Amino acid sequence: MTSITILGIETSCDETAAAVVKHDDDGSQILSNVVFSQIDEHAAFGGVVPELAARAHITKLDKIVEAAMADADIGFSELTAVAATTGPGLIGSLIVGAMTGRAIARASDKPFVPINHLEGHALTARLTNNIAFPYLLLLVSGGHTQIICVRGVGDYERWGSTIDDALGEAFDKTAKLLGLPYPGGPSVEEAAQDGKENRFHLPRPLNGEERLDFSFSGLKSALRKTATELDVLNDQDIADLCASFQHAVTETLRERVGRALQRFSKVENVEEPVLVVAGGVAANQAIRKMLTELCKLEGFTFVAPPLHLCTDNAAMIAWAAAERLQAGIATDEDPEPRPRWPLDEQSAPLVGSGKRGAKA
Repeated sequence: MTSITILGIETSCDETAAAVVKHDDDGSQILSNVVFSQIDEHAAFGGVVPELAARAHITKLDKIVEAAMADADIGFSELTAVAATTGPGLIGSLIVGAMTGRAIARASDKPFVPINHLEGHALTARLTNNIAFPYLLLLVSGGHTQIICVRGVGDYERWGSTIDDALGEAFDKTAKLLGLPYPGGPSVEEAAQDGKENRFHLPRPLNGEERLDFSFSGLKSALRKTATELDVLNDQDIADLCASFQHAVTETLRERVGRALQRFSKVENVEEPVLVVAGGVAANQAIRKMLTELCKLEGFTFVAPPLHLCTDNAAMIAWAAAERLQAGIATDEDPEPRPRWPLDEQSAPLVGSGKRGAKA
C-alpha cells in the first residue's frame, strides 16, 4: 500500500477544523486534529447564525490549518492530497473551507478532494475501530437523523430519515423553550438527571410503522403544549419535562433502530453485524445505554467512535478522502459547494426533510 497523508478541512456549520491523517501498511493514525468551536459566538441567539459562522471561519481557518500542520510536524510538500467538506451545510461556511482547501492544494501542487460531510461521519468507525463493510449507521446530529446501510466507500443506502426536525434540533428547541442554555442537548440531558421520566406522557412518533423514518416535530409540539399548561415552571417541572422528553426520544429510537437491526440481519449476510452511531447526539448517555442494550439483545456489536470524532471534526474528512483515494474513486476537483447533498442520491427526498439550513 502506498502511504497516504491527507490534510482535511471542515467548515460545514459552526466548527472550524483542520486535521492531518496518515494511512499506510502500519495502519491509520490521526497526526493532528484541531477544532475551534463557535458555541460562545452563537449562544446568545440560541442557535447557529449563518453569517456569524462564515465570518468566524474566515477569521480562524488559516490559524487552525497552521496549527494542524504544526501538530502533525509535516510540511505541505509531504501531503498526498488536501480535502475539504463541500456539502451539505451552510453555504457561506462551506465556501470558506472549500476555497481554502483548493488554494492550499494548488499552491502545493496536490490533488483536491471534495468530501460529503455525511460520508465523513459514515466512515469514521473504520478509522477508529477498523470495522469491515457492510454495517449499519445511525447518524443523529443537529441537522440529520438517518439510518444508513454502509456497504462500501461511495456505496450507501438510506433506510430512514427525519421527515421534519433532526433530533439535535429537537433537543435545542426543547432547551430554548424551557430557558436552558445552548447547546440544548447537554443542557436537557443534565436537567433530566433530576427529573421523573414518567411524569408527563409524550408521543412516540411513527411507533409501529414499518417505514424506518423519524419525526420529532409532534413530540416537540406536545412538550410545548404541556409546558404551557403548567403556566409558571419551577425547577422540578423543567427537570421532569426534560426527563420525559429524553425518555420519549430514547424509546422512539429504540423502536425505530430495532426495526432497522432486524432488517439488516435479513438482507445482509454478515456473521458479526455492527451498528455504528455518529453525530453530536451520540454523546447522550441515555441513548448510548439504550443502543448498547438493544445491540446486545439483537446480536449486534455496538460501535461509538470517541466523542470528539462523533461531533464535527476534520479528521473524519481527511479519512474519507484517504478511503476514496485508496479505493481509486475519481472525484471532481472543482465542485460547487452544495448546501444539500444527500449521501444516498438514489433515494427520493422525503417531504419536509432537511428543513434546517445548517446541515440539510
